[in-house]
Amino acid sequence: MSQYRESSSSSLSSLISGAVLGAAGLAWWLFSEAERRQQTRKQRAMLYAPRIQDGSEALETSSSNREKKNSEQLEQSVEQLNAAIADVRKQLEDLGGQS
Repeated sequence: MSQYRESSSSSLSSLISGAVLGAAGLAWWLFSEAERRQQTRKQRAMLYAPRIQDGSEALETSSSNREKKNSEQLEQSVEQLNAAIADVRKQLEDLGGQS
């Protein structure tokens, strides 16, 4: 009976120590992830700060406006081409129907 109590208490203590070690490992991992994310935010802030000072961010917004205008012009051109193709198709169908 005493062997059963010893094995029971040793397995209970190993279970508790495993839980403590697992909790410590999880805490360490969570802490390192939080620290890594904080470093990443600092690096992004450092990359963003000089652009604010030298005005290059304003250049980026004007280039994005140009890209938007170019894409709108492209869409208009595609619409015009599709309308022209539809007209030619209709003319060809009319010619095929007359013969």
